[in-house]
Amino acid sequence: MVLSAPVPVSDGGRAKISSSPQDVSSFEFGKSPATRTETEMSKQMSAWGRDKNRGEYKPLTHVVLTTHPRRPSPYNVVWGAPTAQERGPVIATITQPKNRNVIGTHNGSYSVYRSIAVAAGKMDPYFRPDLHNTAPPVLIPPSPSWFDPDKIVSMDPWGHLVLDGFEDLLSKEVDVRPTIAITKAHIQMLELVEAIDKGRLVADGKILNKDGSCVVTKAAIEHVWHLPGVAKRFGVSEASLRRCMFEQTGGMFPELVTRSDMNVFLPPIGGQTVYVFGPVEYCRDPSKKCTVRVHDECNGSDVFGSDICTCRPYLVHGIEECVRTAQEGGVGVIVYFRKEGRSLGEVTKFLVYNARKRQEGGDRAETYFHRTACVAGVEDMRFQELMPDSLHWLGITKIDDLISMSDMKYNAIVDSGIEVRHHLFLTFYHLLMIIPQVRNRVAIPDEMIPADAHVEIDAKMYAGEEKSPPLFPTLLIHLGS
Repeated sequence: MVLSAPVPVSDGGRAKISSSPQDVSSFEFGKSPATRTETEMSKQMSAWGRDKNRGEYKPLTHVVLTTHPRRPSPYNVVWGAPTAQERGPVIATITQPKNRNVIGTHNGSYSVYRSIAVAAGKMDPYFRPDLHNTAPPVLIPPSPSWFDPDKIVSMDPWGHLVLDGFEDLLSKEVDVRPTIAITKAHIQMLELVEAIDKGRLVADGKILNKDGSCVVTKAAIEHVWHLPGVAKRFGVSEASLRRCMFEQTGGMFPELVTRSDMNVFLPPIGGQTVYVFGPVEYCRDPSKKCTVRVHDECNGSDVFGSDICTCRPYLVHGIEECVRTAQEGGVGVIVYFRKEGRSLGEVTKFLVYNARKRQEGGDRAETYFHRTACVAGVEDMRFQELMPDSLHWLGITKIDDLISMSDMKYNAIVDSGIEVRHHLFLTFYHLLMIIPQVRNRVAIPDEMIPADAHVEIDAKMYAGEEKSPPLFPTLLIHLGS
């Protein structure tokens, strides 16, 4: 079991450029990677838009299809094993094809940009990163959920402990890379300055500074899917899952249907970022109060302040509650998923906006989800079943305040075994009269809702009302924030 702080590899972690003629592609820079000077290498790796310098990609080997290899990887992945060594490394790099033991590669959707950099001669295709001084500044050690193959199925819980857990393999130049990166930072949102000015928050100089900046620990997480576990989570067969992912991505990953020996997949989708307010170790301490907001990306609102939805106000409200909890001696957690437009994407999202506004009678609550289904074929593709994994990774076993009114998120968290304490089903009376005081499954305060976003709020209430007892309508938001 890895409990010590990660350490750099013994050779100093310097970036390695292979000099084997079987592994290296040559460029127009005139020399092999092993003999190029540091200046020449810097020139090659400089930004494309800055100098337009590029080399020509000249592969020295033929194309090798990955569907039927001569032999399997020498490194197995035993999901849920009690130590990193027993679990085995996740090797998704393309520098050593014979060692690969997963489908897909690192960096999610950004791997496509890497291919452009290689094709343009700006990046050596066999480059290995310098991981020296990249170890996490705080330790997130194993929790019991790491050893349950059903608790965490969509991320590698050992992904931030590569330098420590697989030091022996790194010393042998096996190209194992992190799928989680942790750092400390300050985040700053103008609304937090307003919260200080209006007295909703108090700057303490530890969690919240006078300028509105918050001190956080943040972790970037790549998706690493254990396909048998993901299939089980959704109640489908692994064969059906593999076939549908192969077909619906246009055949992008043939190994999904040809390589049953590989049961781990790094999908080319956006990952997630976890922001922790207060000591990270408090996440594992059930005696400490824990506030959580799980937020799905909405670029239009989160970044540009669109007035047609409540996403940024809800995010800000969640951050305020996390800050308050941390200042009270607890811990706050924001989990930010890249699931733009309910995982339908912005193009579909904007088409739905047009359809909603142009329909007969204008934009209205009772047709809110129907208009989405007409354009997208489904009301929502976020499927929160995988969402609780990062909470289990942090060691969270109970949540005191869940900053959400979504029954999809609540059900997924509770069904995964995490307790949400003092959960209340909020009636319309609660919504209208006492929402600001309810802090275990919390709705957004009315004053934070943009004018044009009331249709969204009403639609979610409408969806919940349809599921409620006729005499006591319960606010169970069917598809919400």
